[in-house]
Amino acid sequence: MHELSIAHNLIEIAAQAAEAAGVDRIQAVQLKLGALSGVEKDALLFCYAIAAEGTRLQGSRLEIAEIPVAIYCPRCDDVLPLDGVQALCCPRCGTPSADIRQGYELEVISLEYESSDEPAASS
Repeated sequence: MHELSIAHNLIEIAAQAAEAAGVDRIQAVQLKLGALSGVEKDALLFCYAIAAEGTRLQGSRLEIAEIPVAIYCPRCDDVLPLDGVQALCCPRCGTPSADIRQGYELEVISLEYESSDEPAASS
């Protein structure tokens, strides 16, 4: 199950970013996951919880934005999302196209954390 290895890498990336930002605890990791990434969403969610145990990300959420496959259609001169990956044809005109522009993503897009800084008391 390569999702466990990916989950460990996500934890490592997030932990390094948190350390660089001076953050003690991450609450959520937002991730883009393309339909052609080869990663099973449910398996990654399961493995993430396991990989986060004992780290500054323990108890954090993995929030996944699923990215559909999108192809460029030369006839329509447009990039269009597909309903599935069975046929790489323009959903508008039916022209076949292997020019995939979106769907391979596996990218951390942001981290959510609470600042431990307390606001100064006002008088």
